[in-house]
Amino acid sequence: MTGRPNIVFITADQQRADCFGFEGRKVKTPHLDRIAEEGTVFRACITPNPVCQPARASILTGQLPRTHGVADNGLDLPPETGAKGFAGALSAAGYHTALIGKAHFATSHTFEATGTPECRQSMDRFGPDWTGPYMGFDHVEMVVEGHNQWDPMAPPGGQHYERWYYADGHGEEKNRLHRENGGPDTRGAPQTWHSSLPPAWHNSSWVGDRTVAHMAERVRADPDTPFCVWASFPDPHHPFDAPLPWSLLHDPAEVDLPPHRTLDLDRRPWWHRASLEGEPQIRDDLAKIRKDYSRIGELSDAHLREIIANTYGMLSLIDHNVGRIFAELHRLGIADNTLVIYASDHGDWLGDHGLLLKGPIPYEGLIRVACLVWGLDTPAGKRVDEPVSTLDVPATLLDYAGAEPLHAMHSQSLRPLIETDTASRDFALNEWKLHPSRTGIELDLACVRTETAKLIVDRASGVGEMYDLAEDPDEMVNVADDPAYAALRRELEEMIATRPDDRVELVEPVGMA
Repeated sequence: MTGRPNIVFITADQQRADCFGFEGRKVKTPHLDRIAEEGTVFRACITPNPVCQPARASILTGQLPRTHGVADNGLDLPPETGAKGFAGALSAAGYHTALIGKAHFATSHTFEATGTPECRQSMDRFGPDWTGPYMGFDHVEMVVEGHNQWDPMAPPGGQHYERWYYADGHGEEKNRLHRENGGPDTRGAPQTWHSSLPPAWHNSSWVGDRTVAHMAERVRADPDTPFCVWASFPDPHHPFDAPLPWSLLHDPAEVDLPPHRTLDLDRRPWWHRASLEGEPQIRDDLAKIRKDYSRIGELSDAHLREIIANTYGMLSLIDHNVGRIFAELHRLGIADNTLVIYASDHGDWLGDHGLLLKGPIPYEGLIRVACLVWGLDTPAGKRVDEPVSTLDVPATLLDYAGAEPLHAMHSQSLRPLIETDTASRDFALNEWKLHPSRTGIELDLACVRTETAKLIVDRASGVGEMYDLAEDPDEMVNVADDPAYAALRRELEEMIATRPDDRVELVEPVGMA
């Protein structure tokens, strides 16, 4: 390695840790499989929170959600906190920093205008020439949400992707094509269709295009300044709308189904059922979105096959663009001095225990996430089973860059685990303070995961669930109140209690998400 390395941080939205070809699932991810073959995979990496805004704020700041203040969706990351995250620290150390794609550090669906570039009611205040700075990044090119339940906002709404999408005057035609199911019948699977939108106009392609172009521009304009670019893909988040022909790449009849896909709420903690059946305490139009878009009822195997096949198609399109980013690194001659990390903000139940999407039921499919590291002196083919978190990304990036943090972080560098076989970790933490606006109930969940066990406790009611992951990897038996596991529960509770007492006072939500 010569000089300070460039950094390419790539994320997907709502990708489980097991949704790769190299993990044995029947999904075509050849470029990501190569990263795993040539780099290091963290097999017990969890998200600090199971939904977008808190998880992304933690990835940026290196702080747990109750410390940076974004304890749930609908809460904005304070700009002064965001500016001190890894992007601001790298910029202060002489890096050029950029984010391309989905940010979601601030709320889009708000009760009123909040003045942020991500708020649907105020983004028109940012003109077509605005490219940041934002949350510590010198340069941003954003996709607003990027989940195609809604058409991209036409200018003066939207941001960079949306302006590009409508610039040729064919935006409404693209919207019509996106809503059109151009492939086989999806047999009534909810939120699932074969989008007729040509992939060239899809936001995954745009993130790949702009990342490739940005790297080339940085090398051309200022080859002596290292860069850090976060390429943030909005998929495979629902709706399940992979564009043709990517949506046809995986045959629904051949995808793998989870072994246990039946709801069993009667033997789970009280909040499982309550969170699925409660009435969101929020404005009626937003409550309808919560119920119709963020919840999906019981599924048949036929429905689940269609959903998984479509999810795989979205992942393969992301994988294709990851391959393009790598090809550009090699074309530019900078691959040997570039660190690449691929991760996701959170997972998806994807049929586990009869559930789909996400919520306050932190099964492994939801909280265990991708974390692949490639480049520099990263050992090829190494697998790390120590429990870590995407919270550790900031400290890792600063470590490799030789930069200092701008504020206190819970983040710990992954570098010792990558470069040695002697470093170790005992546990990783996850937390979620749910406002009744999400599911109609209030929860204060604290979660700890070790290499072989997991405990979740609702601080308000004291009720917990615990799983012996070594003996019960599918999380079928809640042993939280089993006397035979009392000593393990005490040990895990002590781990939760190590969380620093630096929680901030939470404010009321400014919107939904």
